[in-house]
Amino acid sequence: MSKWPKWQKDDGSVVSCFEKVKVMEENLNEIRQLAQDALEDGILMEVSEAQMRVALHAMVDELHNPYRKP
Repeated sequence: MSKWPKWQKDDGSVVSCFEKVKVMEENLNEIRQLAQDALEDGILMEVSEAQMRVALHAMVDELHNPYRKP
């Protein structure tokens, strides 16, 4: 697995709180494993790997930021 990047704030400064970084990386590791499982399940059910990847990318692209400042 690839290593996660150093997390940055919108102003470019680094998120340095160990607990925040730990939670972020745990969340993303869980998502990665769920996405891997979904990809493998799709392939076992004879769904095109390319179509599965498009669906997973689309899912991420559809996420919205409920905290966006107007």
